[in-house]
Amino acid sequence: MCTPPLPAEVSVSLLSVIVTFCGLVLLGVSLFVSWKLCWVPWRHKEGSGGGPPRKEPPHIGGGLFGDPLYERGEQGGDPPPPAQPERCYLDMGTSEDPPPPLLGQIQPELYGASSPIPIPPSGSSAPPVAPPTSPPAPGGTGTGSRGRLCVSLRYSFGSQQLVVRVLRATDLPPRGPRGTTGDPYVRIHLLPDRKRKFQTRVQRRTREPVFDESFAFAVPFAELPARRLHFGVYDFERFGRHELVGSVVMGNLLEAAERGPEAPIWRDIEEGGGEKADLGELNFSLCYLPTAGRLTVTIIRAANLRAMDLTGLSDPYVKASLMAEGRRLKKRKTSIKRNTLNPSYNEALVFDVSHDSVHHVSITLAVLDYDCIGHNEVIGLCRVGSDAEGAGREHWARMLQNPRQPVEHWHTLVEVSTHRGQWHP
Repeated sequence: MCTPPLPAEVSVSLLSVIVTFCGLVLLGVSLFVSWKLCWVPWRHKEGSGGGPPRKEPPHIGGGLFGDPLYERGEQGGDPPPPAQPERCYLDMGTSEDPPPPLLGQIQPELYGASSPIPIPPSGSSAPPVAPPTSPPAPGGTGTGSRGRLCVSLRYSFGSQQLVVRVLRATDLPPRGPRGTTGDPYVRIHLLPDRKRKFQTRVQRRTREPVFDESFAFAVPFAELPARRLHFGVYDFERFGRHELVGSVVMGNLLEAAERGPEAPIWRDIEEGGGEKADLGELNFSLCYLPTAGRLTVTIIRAANLRAMDLTGLSDPYVKASLMAEGRRLKKRKTSIKRNTLNPSYNEALVFDVSHDSVHHVSITLAVLDYDCIGHNEVIGLCRVGSDAEGAGREHWARMLQNPRQPVEHWHTLVEVSTHRGQWHP
C-alpha cells in the first residue's frame, strides 16, 4: 500500500519551522556565552572602575593588632556574609572611614613563618645595636713609651692559679741607630718572687709581634691583691746581651682577672724597669776534705736561664775553673742538657786543693750554651772564694766552717764583664 506524497506547500512550511527553531537555539547559546564572557568580568571590575563607589560589607574578625573590624548594622540582625577572597581592599581612597589595610593581605609571605615577627608599638623605635668595639689605638701615650703590650688575665679557683695570656705588642722601637727590626720576646715575673719566671717564644724581625701564649702562676687567692705582674720586653741578640726594650708592671690583679680572658688589657711599655742580671740562677754545693786536700763542687741544677736560641731555649752546661791570682789552674765541666732553661745535673766536679792553698784560690762557674756551629756562648757567671763578694764569699766561708759536709746555695748569674779578670774561655 503506497502513501501519497505530501503537497509542496506543507513541505515548505515544515522546513521553515525547523530552521526557525535552530536559529533560536543558536541565538540563546550566543547570548549565554556573551553573558559569561562579558557580563561577569565587568561586574567583578565594577568596584575598581570610575563609577560610584560601592559599599563593601565589613570584614569579620580581628585586625593585626586585635582590634575588631566588624560592627553590626543599625537595624541589628545577622551580620552580612564574609567578604569574598577576590574582593580588593586596596582601593579605599573614596571611602569616608576606610578600615586599616591588613598587612597580611599586602605581603602574605611575611606571615607564613611559624613564629611571628615582632612589631614595635607606634611611636617607638628599636634599640640601636652597638657596633663592635675595636682595640685601642696602638700608639703609646705615656712619657718614655716604648710601644704597647696587650695581655689578659684569668684566675682559676679550682687549681689556685693565675693564668696570664700574652697576646701581642705594637709599635716597638727599632733596633740600634740603623733602625733595623728586632726579634722581640717577653719575660714574666709574679712579684715579689723573681726566682720563678716565664718567657715567650722569640718573634723574628717584627715590631708588631703576636705571641698568643699562656702561662700559669700558682698563687693562693688571698695573696692575689698583694702581688704584681712584671712584663719585660726584650730584643733577642744572637751574639750579645739581650737588650731590654721596656717593661710593664701591673697591679690590681684581682680586678683585672675578673674581667675575664676575653677582655684584653693594654699597657704602655715604659723604658727601663728590667733587671741587669736577669740571666738565671745556679744551685750547687761545696764540700772540702782537709786531710785529703779535695774540693768537690756538685752542680745540682740551674733555673730560669736566659734563652740563647731562636726557639726560646738553650743547650746549657756548666764549666768550673779553679783560679789563683788570675790564672786558671784546672777546669771541669758537666754534661750538656738539650733544649731547656731549667736543667738538672747532679754531677760532682772534683779539684785537688791543699789545705795551705785553700784560702788563696777561688772557683769560677760559668753556664754556657752549647752551639754545634760556632763558639759556645756564656749565659752567666758566679764566683766563690775567700776574695769573692757577697754570696760567693759567704758560701766559701760556710764550707770552711763545716768540713766534710756539703753546703748548698743558690747563686745569681751575672755578666761576663763583672768577672772579666777571673774568667778565661
